[in-house]
Amino acid sequence: MIDAYKKYLSEILIDEVTLQERVQALGEQITRDYADLDNLILVCILKGGVMFLCDLTRHIHVPHEVDFMAVSSYGKGARTTTRNVRIDMDLTTHLTDKHVLIIEDIIDSGHTLQSVMHLLETRRPASLKLCTLLNKASRREVEIPIHYIGFEIEDKFVFGYGLDLDEKFRNLPFIGVVDTSQL
Repeated sequence: MIDAYKKYLSEILIDEVTLQERVQALGEQITRDYADLDNLILVCILKGGVMFLCDLTRHIHVPHEVDFMAVSSYGKGARTTTRNVRIDMDLTTHLTDKHVLIIEDIIDSGHTLQSVMHLLETRRPASLKLCTLLNKASRREVEIPIHYIGFEIEDKFVFGYGLDLDEKFRNLPFIGVVDTSQL
């Protein structure tokens, strides 16, 4: 079942080479922006952000820490947020006086990240910024400051490269569009 994903794939939206080139460019920009700062910590939002984080951190050439948060606002099989943000796993690192860069796979309505940012702001970081691989601006319901964007995408249901389709296919090296007629 190596190609099990193919029945759900309507098109490859962002191929592997394009993804990796953009991730490298983001890493280089972050390196420049944080070159003179101490105490950088990348906060990855699980589970979707982990593939992006793993590749991105290899291209950030300033000392940094990594920590993880599991946050949910989507139920299993859901394609839209419930707007009820739940912290399933919190950070183990204290953020006071650290430069925090949140790493996210996709920003849609903005509700989840708005809640996460409000929570992390209460922990008194030196700075708090946001990096997302995918930005679906057409679905935004709340304004949030995004400092680093990998790709602007249309309102399409996507999977692969960390993004799941009912918790599967995160391992794909590209981002595909779901053929919703197969669901």
